[in-house]
Parts: sequence; C-alpha cells; structure tokens
Amino acid sequence: MKNGVKLSKERVSVLFRLLQERFEKNSGRHRGVKWSEVQARLEKSPRMLWSLNEMEETGGEPDVIGYDKKKEAYLFCDCSPESPKERRGLCYDHEALESRKEFKPKGSAMQMAAEMGIALLTEEQYMYLQQFGKFDTKTSSWLVTPASVRQLGGAIFGDCRFGRTFIYHNGAESYYAARGFRGILAV
Repeated sequence: MKNGVKLSKERVSVLFRLLQERFEKNSGRHRGVKWSEVQARLEKSPRMLWSLNEMEETGGEPDVIGYDKKKEAYLFCDCSPESPKERRGLCYDHEALESRKEFKPKGSAMQMAAEMGIALLTEEQYMYLQQFGKFDTKTSSWLVTPASVRQLGGAIFGDCRFGRTFIYHNGAESYYAARGFRGILAV
C-alpha cells in the first residue's frame, strides 16, 4: 500500500461488488475458478486489494484470467477494451524519462506499475489475454521488454489490428496519447 494508505470498508465493499460482477459476467476468462475462493484470498491480502483498487481507479477493469499453479496464485489482469485511460501518455521506464531533455511525459509505465504494486504484461501474457477478446484495437500497451532490446534504447508494445495481435518496438523514451500499459497481479 502506498504510504500506508488503507481502503475504507465502504470502498472494499464496492470493489468486491465490482470485481464479482465482472468475474461472473466474463466467466470464459477463468473457467474452473470459483469467486468465493478468489474473494477469500483477497480478504487476507489488503495490499493486493489496494493494488486492485488502483487498477480499477485508473480504468483497468481488472478480472481474473487464470490460476498460476507454480505461484499458487490467481492472476488478475487489466481487461478494459483499450489500454487504461489514466495510464496513457507514459514513456517506458525511468531511464527513458530521464533521457528526455524536453517535452517530458508525465511519467513512465514501469514506475507507475511499481507504485501500483503490479507488473506490466509480458509478450506471452499479452498474447494470452488476446484470446479472451480484442484488446487495444485503438490503443497500444507497453510490455515487459527484453534486456537486450532495452540496452539498445528500445522497448516493446502490443496492440490488436486487422483481427490479429502485433508486437512492435519503439524508442523507450517515446510516448503517445494512445499508448499506456496493462498490469497483472498475482493474488
């Protein structure tokens, strides 16, 4: 939780209602997963609940997209149709932000994700998400970039155009009004 901020009981109640409604409406994203088990896990993790609230408040519409057997954790992912609105216009990471001499963006995707307690999606996770719908048909989302690409000044992002998912590259310091990031949280 950021600076010890704790969600009020009222906000927790509203958040659980929103998450449960989305979970039930989109059952194809999490076959075999029971909401009661997810809720029980969340009730034991105020820090995770705070992160989910941050995802919700920034327009991510988080939902369970699976269960990671290795981590023994439910995976919540931003499932908003487009990259979350309040997380757009960011460059890739702090190093990229610092490298800009003028016209700096408001921040970086990696830094904002860390502050929210979530991670950016990997290429694999992004491709997996796309099986549940068409995400980022008008926007794009920064993705975890391999070190070899980042060392050369680049970063990768994904979107969905022409009925298929694409992974592209750009300079890490670039930023666009339609590019944000999607997060993932293991609970």
